[in-house]
Amino acid sequence: MSNALSKLLETRDWLMADGATGTNLFNMGLSSGEAPELWNVDEPEKIRKLYAFAVDSGSDLFLTNSFGGNASRLKLHDAQNRVHELNRVAAALGREVADASGRTVVVAGSVGPTGDIMQPMGTLTHELAVEMFHEQAEGLKAGGADVLWLETISAPEEYKAAAEAFALADMPWCGTMSFDTAGRTMMGVTSEAMVAMVEKLPNPPLAYGANCGVGASDLLRTGLGFTSQGIERPVIAKGNAGIPKYQDGHIHYDGTPELMGEYAVMARDCGATIIGGCCGTMPDHLEKMREALSNRPRGERPTLERITETLGGFSSASDGTGEDTGPKRERRGKRRG
Repeated sequence: MSNALSKLLETRDWLMADGATGTNLFNMGLSSGEAPELWNVDEPEKIRKLYAFAVDSGSDLFLTNSFGGNASRLKLHDAQNRVHELNRVAAALGREVADASGRTVVVAGSVGPTGDIMQPMGTLTHELAVEMFHEQAEGLKAGGADVLWLETISAPEEYKAAAEAFALADMPWCGTMSFDTAGRTMMGVTSEAMVAMVEKLPNPPLAYGANCGVGASDLLRTGLGFTSQGIERPVIAKGNAGIPKYQDGHIHYDGTPELMGEYAVMARDCGATIIGGCCGTMPDHLEKMREALSNRPRGERPTLERITETLGGFSSASDGTGEDTGPKRERRGKRRG
């Protein structure tokens, strides 16, 4: 399928994605508990500014303000009947900013989890999940999104439902999971298990990988878990700007712009193709990431020791795979391919 993202991937060996959505919007005045998606209609200039942060910082791709734009999440704000409208406007505002940039910038329609637990552990059925994701996808498509971008998913069942919904919408997509529990997603998925799942999908993504999680070090270890398996699809790395810390009534991330520059080139050396930031990643972080990716040559695939020396320690002893994960991952980290 020919689209803006696949065309860029044919001509570039790395692309830079955007940074945080929530962190930036909170800095603009979004209140805790308020639905960011409502700002697409109520505060469009602030959403344009959010998108411009990424474009002006050198991002080749940015995500729309639609992470919680499904019926289940919007129902919490009595906006479940506005799914198509809020997603369409999120993408349309992004289309305006991207088209005015003077270069190719991909508008990626952000799709987050439903917030419900799927059967058999919960009550959400596969059919209803597909319906919700499809409704959101159609809104993003109508607004002019180039691709759909599934993110921060924990359950494989939800990932599969989204893939089916995106096929119904006839839209290309990318999809990341969040590995935040000792190298696994909250529902126990490892990097190896995700690769096995994705490669069996009837409608696989253009690219896949990890976002959010704990910190940049953990995310790179997960990235090595992907690339060590010799996958051919582009890998996505979208890590947080350091570790969240509660200070003065607010959550702050301790990652400096310089640290995120190091993270970006290390993510590329780990084998990632699409590299961005997640929570806490601000325009000054993105500028350093773009500078580092543009000016620093590729290096050897980093070892786990080098990752921790540069970015800080891991949050858990292993990434949840294998019986002897430490040495095993170390050997994999040194291998190219």
